[in-house]
Amino acid sequence: MKRREFFEKASVGSVALVSLPTLADNVVPPARAHESRETNPHQHQSVSGPLANATMIMGLWQTDPPLDRFPNSSPANRNHHQLIPYEVTIRAGGAINFVISGLHQIAVYGDGTQPADINANDTVPPTGAAAPPLINDPNNRIYRGLDPTLLPRDRVEVVHFPNPGTYLVICTVVVHFVRDGMFGFVTVLP
Repeated sequence: MKRREFFEKASVGSVALVSLPTLADNVVPPARAHESRETNPHQHQSVSGPLANATMIMGLWQTDPPLDRFPNSSPANRNHHQLIPYEVTIRAGGAINFVISGLHQIAVYGDGTQPADINANDTVPPTGAAAPPLINDPNNRIYRGLDPTLLPRDRVEVVHFPNPGTYLVICTVVVHFVRDGMFGFVTVLP
């Protein structure tokens, strides 16, 4: 298929063809990848290979006995409160794909933070539906995910890790962290 035919079939026509050259004007050439964040805030350095990303699962829907969630059911008593795997390793500049099932919120704490360092008494109520309080300890926190009461219970959040270190990941739902031990670690290699 020729380029023009593709755009005509996609109902974009000549308007897209006219604007295509301007898209190239906004692309940062590889020679500029060394610029600092101040001069180029959207640095996009290539990260590839088996340590470019990893997946951590936060919450699991039970299947024994069978569970029918159709059309949109998320029964709290049918969700395993686990973070799997407990440890993952990536390279600096890589990302973790947090696959979330159920009422869970991600918080990532900086290099060296341990579960005992988290103040589980520093909480905030969720802003949406009634739910247990969420841990709000900002000390050394580098990322806090979306309020789980305002979203579909199942979602993905992808978090970038630019610097080497060992990062603590927790579920901020107080009972999940304190009672269920819902936490794990991300090791970021240089």
